[in-house]
Amino acid sequence: MRNLKLILSYDGSDFAGWQVQPDAITVQGTLASAIGRITGEKVLPQGSGRTDAGVHALAQVATFVIESSIPTTNFVIALNDGLPPSVRVLEIEEAAADFHARHSALAKTYRYRIYRAAICPPFLARYVWHYPYPLDEQAMESAAARVEGEHDFTSFAAVDPEQGREAAPVSNVRRIFSSRWEREGDELVYTVNGSGFLHHMVRNLVGTFILVGKGTLQKDDVARILEVRKRSAAGATAPASGLYLVNVEYGH
Repeated sequence: MRNLKLILSYDGSDFAGWQVQPDAITVQGTLASAIGRITGEKVLPQGSGRTDAGVHALAQVATFVIESSIPTTNFVIALNDGLPPSVRVLEIEEAAADFHARHSALAKTYRYRIYRAAICPPFLARYVWHYPYPLDEQAMESAAARVEGEHDFTSFAAVDPEQGREAAPVSNVRRIFSSRWEREGDELVYTVNGSGFLHHMVRNLVGTFILVGKGTLQKDDVARILEVRKRSAAGATAPASGLYLVNVEYGH
Protein backbone atom coordinates (compact mmCIF):
# COMPACT_ATOMS: atom_id res chain seq x y z
CA MET A 1 0.00 0.00 0.00
CA ARG A 2 1.18 3.52 -0.82
CA ASN A 3 0.26 6.66 1.07
CA LEU A 4 0.19 9.46 -1.49
CA LYS A 5 0.25 13.19 -0.77
CA LEU A 6 -1.45 15.26 -3.43
CA ILE A 7 -1.43 19.05 -3.86
CA LEU A 8 -4.26 20.52 -5.90
CA SER A 9 -5.66 23.87 -6.90
CA TYR A 10 -9.30 24.57 -7.65
CA ASP A 11 -11.86 27.19 -8.55
CA GLY A 12 -14.55 26.54 -5.97
CA SER A 13 -17.27 28.59 -7.69
CA ASP A 14 -19.22 25.62 -9.07
CA PHE A 15 -18.60 23.17 -6.23
CA ALA A 16 -20.68 22.59 -3.08
CA GLY A 17 -17.44 22.70 -1.08
CA TRP A 18 -14.72 20.11 -0.50
CA GLN A 19 -16.57 17.40 1.39
CA VAL A 20 -18.63 14.70 -0.31
CA GLN A 21 -22.36 15.32 -0.01
CA PRO A 22 -25.39 13.46 -1.38
CA ASP A 23 -26.60 14.81 -4.72
CA ALA A 24 -23.99 17.58 -4.85
CA ILE A 25 -20.82 18.14 -6.87
CA THR A 26 -17.87 18.47 -4.50
CA VAL A 27 -14.11 18.65 -4.94
CA GLN A 28 -13.50 15.55 -2.80
CA GLY A 29 -16.10 13.55 -4.72
CA THR A 30 -14.81 14.70 -8.11
CA LEU A 31 -11.23 13.80 -7.16
CA ALA A 32 -12.26 10.40 -5.74
CA SER A 33 -14.08 9.55 -8.98
CA ALA A 34 -11.05 10.49 -11.08
CA ILE A 35 -8.73 8.34 -8.94
CA GLY A 36 -11.18 5.43 -9.16
CA ARG A 37 -11.37 5.60 -12.95
CA ILE A 38 -7.58 5.41 -13.22
CA THR A 39 -6.80 2.81 -10.55
CA GLY A 40 -10.04 0.85 -10.22
CA GLU A 41 -9.77 1.43 -6.45
CA LYS A 42 -12.41 3.09 -4.29
CA VAL A 43 -10.69 5.77 -2.21
CA LEU A 44 -11.82 8.94 -0.45
CA PRO A 45 -8.98 11.50 -0.38
CA GLN A 46 -8.69 13.25 2.99
CA GLY A 47 -8.12 17.00 2.67
CA SER A 48 -6.25 19.33 5.01
CA GLY A 49 -9.58 21.03 5.69
CA ARG A 50 -13.10 21.36 4.34
CA THR A 51 -13.37 24.45 2.18
CA ASP A 52 -16.97 25.71 1.91
CA ALA A 53 -19.09 26.06 -1.20
CA GLY A 54 -17.60 28.73 -3.46
CA VAL A 55 -14.22 28.89 -1.67
CA HIS A 56 -11.09 28.45 -3.77
CA ALA A 57 -7.74 26.77 -3.11
CA LEU A 58 -4.28 27.52 -4.46
CA ALA A 59 -2.64 24.54 -2.74
CA GLN A 60 -5.04 22.21 -0.95
CA VAL A 61 -3.35 19.05 0.36
CA ALA A 62 -4.97 15.62 0.31
CA THR A 63 -3.80 12.13 1.23
CA PHE A 64 -5.06 8.71 0.17
CA VAL A 65 -3.84 5.12 0.29
CA ILE A 66 -3.84 2.92 -2.82
CA GLU A 67 -2.35 -0.33 -4.07
CA SER A 68 -1.78 0.90 -7.63
CA SER A 69 1.89 1.10 -8.66
CA ILE A 70 1.37 3.89 -11.24
CA PRO A 71 4.34 6.32 -11.03
CA THR A 72 3.48 9.65 -9.42
CA THR A 73 4.46 11.67 -12.51
CA ASN A 74 2.12 9.64 -14.71
CA PHE A 75 -0.58 9.84 -12.05
CA VAL A 76 -0.55 13.66 -12.17
CA ILE A 77 -0.97 13.62 -15.95
CA ALA A 78 -3.73 11.00 -15.86
CA LEU A 79 -5.68 12.80 -13.13
CA ASN A 80 -5.53 16.17 -14.88
CA ASP A 81 -6.73 14.51 -18.08
CA GLY A 82 -9.76 13.18 -16.20
CA LEU A 83 -10.57 16.15 -13.97
CA PRO A 84 -12.60 19.22 -15.01
CA PRO A 85 -10.52 22.31 -15.89
CA SER A 86 -11.57 23.92 -12.59
CA VAL A 87 -9.47 21.36 -10.66
CA ARG A 88 -5.75 20.83 -11.28
CA VAL A 89 -3.41 18.42 -9.53
CA LEU A 90 -0.09 20.23 -9.09
CA GLU A 91 1.97 17.37 -7.70
CA ILE A 92 1.83 13.94 -6.10
CA GLU A 93 4.50 12.38 -3.90
CA GLU A 94 4.97 9.32 -1.73
CA ALA A 95 4.42 10.13 1.94
CA ALA A 96 5.24 8.31 5.17
CA ALA A 97 2.60 5.83 6.27
CA ASP A 98 1.59 7.99 9.24
CA PHE A 99 1.28 11.24 7.26
CA HIS A 100 -2.26 12.66 7.11
CA ALA A 101 -3.28 15.82 5.25
CA ARG A 102 -5.33 17.17 8.16
CA HIS A 103 -3.90 15.60 11.32
CA SER A 104 -0.27 16.32 10.35
CA ALA A 105 -0.88 19.99 9.45
CA LEU A 106 0.88 22.55 11.65
CA ALA A 107 -0.48 25.76 10.13
CA LYS A 108 -2.55 27.14 7.25
CA THR A 109 -2.67 30.40 5.37
CA TYR A 110 -5.87 31.89 3.97
CA ARG A 111 -6.29 34.98 1.83
CA TYR A 112 -9.40 37.09 1.25
CA ARG A 113 -9.69 39.53 -1.68
CA ILE A 114 -11.94 42.60 -1.66
CA TYR A 115 -12.24 44.58 -4.90
CA ARG A 116 -12.53 48.27 -4.04
CA ALA A 117 -12.96 50.04 -7.40
CA ALA A 118 -16.41 51.26 -8.51
CA ILE A 119 -16.82 48.66 -11.27
CA CYS A 120 -15.71 45.06 -10.88
CA PRO A 121 -14.50 43.42 -14.11
CA PRO A 122 -16.76 40.46 -14.95
CA PHE A 123 -13.72 38.19 -15.16
CA LEU A 124 -12.94 38.88 -11.48
CA ALA A 125 -16.46 38.69 -10.06
CA ARG A 126 -16.21 34.99 -9.12
CA TYR A 127 -12.92 35.51 -7.28
CA VAL A 128 -13.39 38.62 -5.12
CA TRP A 129 -15.93 40.37 -2.94
CA HIS A 130 -16.83 43.59 -4.72
CA TYR A 131 -17.11 46.27 -2.01
CA PRO A 132 -16.74 49.77 -3.50
CA TYR A 133 -18.15 51.63 -0.45
CA PRO A 134 -16.13 53.87 1.91
CA LEU A 135 -13.89 52.04 4.41
CA ASP A 136 -11.24 53.16 6.88
CA GLU A 137 -8.65 50.67 5.71
CA GLN A 138 -6.12 51.78 8.33
CA ALA A 139 -8.60 50.97 11.12
CA MET A 140 -9.17 47.54 9.57
CA GLU A 141 -5.41 46.91 9.56
CA SER A 142 -5.20 47.84 13.27
CA ALA A 143 -8.19 45.62 14.10
CA ALA A 144 -6.68 42.65 12.27
CA ALA A 145 -3.66 42.66 14.58
CA ARG A 146 -5.98 42.27 17.59
CA VAL A 147 -6.71 38.61 16.77
CA GLU A 148 -3.07 37.54 16.71
CA GLY A 149 -2.09 35.13 19.47
CA GLU A 150 -4.07 32.34 21.12
CA HIS A 151 -7.78 33.00 21.63
CA ASP A 152 -11.13 31.28 21.87
CA PHE A 153 -12.73 32.09 18.50
CA THR A 154 -16.29 30.99 19.35
CA SER A 155 -17.59 34.44 18.34
CA PHE A 156 -16.20 33.90 14.85
CA ALA A 157 -17.30 30.29 14.34
CA ALA A 158 -20.43 29.20 12.51
CA VAL A 159 -22.34 26.34 14.08
CA ASP A 160 -21.07 23.25 12.31
CA PRO A 161 -24.14 21.34 11.11
CA GLU A 162 -22.28 18.08 11.61
CA GLN A 163 -21.78 18.76 15.31
CA GLY A 164 -25.06 17.59 16.81
CA ARG A 165 -26.39 18.93 20.07
CA GLU A 166 -25.39 15.75 21.86
CA ALA A 167 -21.81 15.88 20.58
CA ALA A 168 -19.01 16.40 23.09
CA PRO A 169 -17.86 20.04 23.22
CA VAL A 170 -14.88 20.79 21.00
CA SER A 171 -12.30 23.45 21.81
CA ASN A 172 -12.58 26.62 19.75
CA VAL A 173 -9.14 27.84 20.84
CA ARG A 174 -6.78 28.57 17.95
CA ARG A 175 -3.46 30.37 17.60
CA ILE A 176 -3.15 33.07 14.93
CA PHE A 177 0.47 33.72 13.95
CA SER A 178 -0.20 36.69 11.65
CA SER A 179 -3.26 38.70 10.60
CA ARG A 180 -3.01 41.67 8.27
CA TRP A 181 -4.69 43.75 5.56
CA GLU A 182 -2.73 45.13 2.61
CA ARG A 183 -3.62 47.26 -0.39
CA GLU A 184 -2.73 45.65 -3.73
CA GLY A 185 -3.85 48.02 -6.49
CA ASP A 186 -7.66 48.02 -6.57
CA GLU A 187 -7.80 45.19 -4.05
CA LEU A 188 -7.76 45.16 -0.27
CA VAL A 189 -6.35 41.78 0.71
CA TYR A 190 -6.54 40.03 4.07
CA THR A 191 -3.93 37.35 4.81
CA VAL A 192 -4.11 35.21 7.94
CA ASN A 193 -1.86 32.39 9.10
CA GLY A 194 -2.82 30.19 12.03
CA SER A 195 -2.66 26.78 13.66
CA GLY A 196 -6.16 26.01 12.44
CA PHE A 197 -9.49 27.60 11.60
CA LEU A 198 -13.09 27.03 12.64
CA HIS A 199 -16.10 26.74 10.32
CA HIS A 200 -16.53 30.10 8.49
CA MET A 201 -13.94 31.68 10.83
CA VAL A 202 -11.99 33.65 8.22
CA ARG A 203 -15.14 34.91 6.50
CA ASN A 204 -16.62 35.95 9.85
CA LEU A 205 -13.41 37.81 10.73
CA VAL A 206 -13.56 39.64 7.40
CA GLY A 207 -17.21 40.55 7.97
CA THR A 208 -16.29 41.96 11.38
CA PHE A 209 -13.32 43.94 10.06
CA ILE A 210 -15.66 45.45 7.46
CA LEU A 211 -17.78 46.81 10.33
CA VAL A 212 -14.63 48.39 11.76
CA GLY A 213 -13.89 49.91 8.36
CA LYS A 214 -17.43 51.35 8.22
CA GLY A 215 -17.12 52.80 11.73
CA THR A 216 -19.91 50.60 13.12
CA LEU A 217 -17.33 48.99 15.38
CA GLN A 218 -14.06 50.33 16.79
CA LYS A 219 -10.82 48.39 16.45
CA ASP A 220 -10.75 47.80 20.22
CA ASP A 221 -14.17 46.11 20.00
CA VAL A 222 -12.47 43.05 18.51
CA ALA A 223 -11.05 42.06 21.92
CA ARG A 224 -14.52 42.39 23.48
CA ILE A 225 -16.07 40.25 20.74
CA LEU A 226 -13.49 37.53 21.40
CA GLU A 227 -14.19 37.63 25.13
CA VAL A 228 -17.99 37.27 24.97
CA ARG A 229 -17.76 34.08 22.86
CA LYS A 230 -21.05 34.70 21.08
CA ARG A 231 -21.42 34.49 17.30
CA SER A 232 -24.06 37.26 17.41
CA ALA A 233 -21.43 39.72 18.69
CA ALA A 234 -19.37 39.58 15.48
CA GLY A 235 -20.11 40.73 11.94
CA ALA A 236 -21.92 38.96 9.12
CA THR A 237 -20.21 36.20 7.13
CA ALA A 238 -18.34 37.60 4.12
CA PRO A 239 -19.12 36.00 0.72
CA ALA A 240 -17.27 32.80 -0.17
CA SER A 241 -16.05 34.10 -3.53
CA GLY A 242 -13.18 36.13 -2.07
CA LEU A 243 -11.63 33.36 0.05
CA TYR A 244 -8.64 31.19 -0.85
CA LEU A 245 -6.77 28.44 0.96
CA VAL A 246 -3.23 29.49 0.05
CA ASN A 247 -0.90 27.10 1.83
CA VAL A 248 -0.72 24.26 4.36
CA GLU A 249 2.44 23.82 6.45
CA TYR A 250 3.86 20.54 7.75
CA GLY A 251 6.88 19.57 9.82
CA HIS A 252 9.85 17.80 8.32
